[in-house]
Amino acid sequence: MADNESDNSPQSEQTTTLPTGPRVVTIYKTETGFGFNVRGQVSEGGQLRSINGELYAPLQHVSAVLDGGAAEKAGIRKGDRILEVNGVTVEGATHKQVVDLIKSGGDVLTLTVISVTQQEAERLEPTEDPTGYTYIDYSEKRSLPISVPDYHYSEKAGERYVVFNIYMAGRHLCSRRYREFSNLHLNLKKEFIGFNFPKLPGKWPFTLSEQQLDARRRGLEQYLEKVCAVRVIAESDVMQEFLTDADDEQGNVCPVDLKVLLPDREVVTVTVRKSSNTEEVYAAVIDKIRMNKNSSKYFYLFEIVEYNFERKLQATEYPHNLYIQNYSTATSTCLAVRKWLFSLSRELSLTADDQATTFIFWQAVDDVNRGHIRADDRLYQLKALQDASRKNEYLRLARELAGYGDLVFPHCSCDSRKEGHVIASVGAASFKLQACREDGALESQVVEFAWTSIKEWEVDDEAMAFCFQYQRPEKNPRWVKIFTPYVTVQMQNEVTALLNNDSLEDSVTEGSIQKFYGGLPENLNTIKTPVKKMLTAFGSTYICEKPFSIMNFSKKQSLFEAH
Repeated sequence: MADNESDNSPQSEQTTTLPTGPRVVTIYKTETGFGFNVRGQVSEGGQLRSINGELYAPLQHVSAVLDGGAAEKAGIRKGDRILEVNGVTVEGATHKQVVDLIKSGGDVLTLTVISVTQQEAERLEPTEDPTGYTYIDYSEKRSLPISVPDYHYSEKAGERYVVFNIYMAGRHLCSRRYREFSNLHLNLKKEFIGFNFPKLPGKWPFTLSEQQLDARRRGLEQYLEKVCAVRVIAESDVMQEFLTDADDEQGNVCPVDLKVLLPDREVVTVTVRKSSNTEEVYAAVIDKIRMNKNSSKYFYLFEIVEYNFERKLQATEYPHNLYIQNYSTATSTCLAVRKWLFSLSRELSLTADDQATTFIFWQAVDDVNRGHIRADDRLYQLKALQDASRKNEYLRLARELAGYGDLVFPHCSCDSRKEGHVIASVGAASFKLQACREDGALESQVVEFAWTSIKEWEVDDEAMAFCFQYQRPEKNPRWVKIFTPYVTVQMQNEVTALLNNDSLEDSVTEGSIQKFYGGLPENLNTIKTPVKKMLTAFGSTYICEKPFSIMNFSKKQSLFEAH
């Protein structure tokens, strides 16, 4: 291709000869990524500017290029203005829009760029332009539930000082001294030159009384409310660092309180470090509720996501980060303890543990209410037994019903349906796809795949899809592609056995798996390989950051056509 000649030209030629006019560059991601940074306006639109004699709307530009990286090898230069990303025009686009387009392209990125001289780059840079602040849009506002409800005293190296506690929607973010607020104010004024900031409560050289401290607290709260109401300021690196930094300026690790929803609908509060990972937070919860250590292996920490779905956290995640990012959730917390057990025999072995049985009972109640357990004409009986004092009777009945113990995912697109979505569910006996409308309303068709009929599977990272091949008796193998944002990561580390087979469940495997899962066979090779691999993919779910595009990879007969 013609582009390859310019893309592969030596760097020395690029430095001596500046390309004129727009050019197309293809970058292939390496282990260091694409190897460049993008910078530009955060608001859409803007005044036309002349670049090399042509008028363009404001363009995002390449602010840094990694030496020897993929972008440099492809011919990208620092200062290049970006006209198109993967064929999409980005004149006047926001920084976020351009970054999202770059991410959506997978491992291959095609850019249309125009190079400028160093002098031209300096003229166009918003930060170098005296009127550069006009590029920032302060009009987009939102109300954030940020507050400074109280303060406390801390002591370091013999110095006693006041620290103000900052909360978002009732969740503790951090604790800051007055001088840290003052530094924030100065840094924000440097970053956002054109914004008229409110006044910060004044300094006072003498010891403040409790009344004066409370007045300062109120003033700091009002300052944060006004500043964080402007979206571009609230989302800036300066503000985010102030609100989320793990340590205070003295190097102290600030403890935080996390609320965790238990299966019995009680909320427990644990005090942990911000840097505590999932394992550490879960251990704190188990210690707080005094749960039996053996029983605790069959439960774990989840994130409440959407569509009545909870995502099992990985051991290396930081629950506090999720906690503060999900301040807009309707519940008091986005963290929950839920059962993670797919063996009925092991579940029955927990009957002697009243707390564990109570948790299992309430999770079954939730599954019935969500429609995951299909009660049908037994619903009246279940409702009559829906009391913790009759939990064993309730569970005996619920375990007889279809859907008990299934893991049900949010509805998503499927290549076998031209219209509507599907709801995937993983159970001990089979993998099922329930037809539904695009809004998740259930339809009557259900396609069930016995584990023995599933031959292969794969994860399509680029399309954010899960693919599997199945084969019916006397039929040719067929592939199905499910476009779900819940796909596996680090699959090699996590295997979930969902087969309800007591002969395979005599013991639990060693190592990290033992901490996470119950009902695992000692020898994982006793599970058929295709089944084991597919359960791995669906057993460890991870939510992706952004929506995905629907891509059909072949023409197929619909799974949901009447036979």
